[in-house]
Amino acid sequence: MTAPPNVSDLPDRLAEQLTDAGQAHLIRVAGMLGADQRGRFVAELASIDWRTVGELRDRVLEAAPRPDSSREVSPPEVFPLERTAEQTRHAAQAVAEGEQLLAAGRVACLVVAGGQASRLGLHGPKGTVPAGPVSGRSLFEIFALKLRAAHERYGQPVPFYVMTSPANDAETRAFISEHDCFGLDPADVFFFTQGVLPALDESGRALLASPGALALAPTGHGGVFSAMRDGGVLDDLLRRKIELVSYFQVDNPLVLATDPLFLGLHSLARAGMSSKVVRRSADEKVGVIAIIDGRHGCIEYSNLPDDLRRATNEDGSLRYSAGSIAMHVISVDFAANTVGGSDGLSWTLAHKRMKVVDEAGNPGEQMAYKAERFVFDALRFSDATVTLEVDRSVEFSPIKNAEGENSPATSRADMCALHGRWVAAAGLPLPPAGEDGVAPVEIDPRIAVTQAEFVAKAPLEPLIVEGGHLYTPAD
Repeated sequence: MTAPPNVSDLPDRLAEQLTDAGQAHLIRVAGMLGADQRGRFVAELASIDWRTVGELRDRVLEAAPRPDSSREVSPPEVFPLERTAEQTRHAAQAVAEGEQLLAAGRVACLVVAGGQASRLGLHGPKGTVPAGPVSGRSLFEIFALKLRAAHERYGQPVPFYVMTSPANDAETRAFISEHDCFGLDPADVFFFTQGVLPALDESGRALLASPGALALAPTGHGGVFSAMRDGGVLDDLLRRKIELVSYFQVDNPLVLATDPLFLGLHSLARAGMSSKVVRRSADEKVGVIAIIDGRHGCIEYSNLPDDLRRATNEDGSLRYSAGSIAMHVISVDFAANTVGGSDGLSWTLAHKRMKVVDEAGNPGEQMAYKAERFVFDALRFSDATVTLEVDRSVEFSPIKNAEGENSPATSRADMCALHGRWVAAAGLPLPPAGEDGVAPVEIDPRIAVTQAEFVAKAPLEPLIVEGGHLYTPAD
């Protein structure tokens, strides 16, 4: 092997790693920097997994082939919303199992919260976005209140693991700390950061975001397993004797973070990883849970062939109807032993235009490859799994876009509609509907997380504020 060029402050081993990964140009870049800037750049270089970068470079040079379209695909077995008598009995057993796990302190929650709110026209981490339609509470606060509610109901705390990104880690920690963890015990709130890798140009060379700084991109939600391992999460879960992790993404305020049915079904099946799904429409842009070459997995919408996207059963219903909503239960031993110990998830290369600088520091734009992993790819490692169908009007209304579909306005309207149904079922009055036709009403999770629970506590008096009716504890 040709000896790599070297510069002061660049360890020989790091120089060899860069050269082996086809990134020797970064050694030259380091040599062009002043001492202080070079020190920071060398520290950044030392934090990168260059073996993985070298493998991704090889893929880029192979023109990043698309996934094989010849796979055998079939629908999964779904535990449905409309249940037989036998399924209803099993659901009751599962609820009892899930409640027992919660009461024993064997459940934790993990939110993937690495995104920024820039697409919503706001500054800061997405978890800081106001999502309470009457209260104005942030997404983070809504999740925290749900965990406080579970603690009150079951007598045990539910540890809260927050996966940030390098771009929003400091702001996320500061926001939650400034709000005193929204009433959670700080000892039960654990922050960890997802991994990043440099973006690569079409020759497989790592790009620069600014002079002396790599153009880094998060490795996707599939990086949660290695981030749990590297960030100390797995060690903490094992120390606490946690068995199951409820996984969800930060943009959905309707998530049932501690659903005893889902937890119980997963536990009774002795599953490694399980999924919640909604019944999708033919043109809905969501991934589809399916059996792929004999193993469970998820086919991204963009990779779903049209014949599968629109295939129907004899009754006219969609054959591939299990739309993924990024809610999972993951067993701790599965995360630690099956996935976290092997880094077995495949990489996807996204080809996007991005702003960069060249080696001389001149700014510009060019096409780049960003490497991502997807959490649902871990399903194929799970010998047993549960696919639970849920009602999207009850559990799924994400905030993704500034306006239109899946926006703050639609999510708030969906929450008001859901809670309005609970109030009406309890025979309580609703405030006048707004311009969107929805009565502005919000129910604190500490009051109830289901309609049955709310009705059982009626009659209740709401806090009447300018924005509508807020049912919340006196504190």
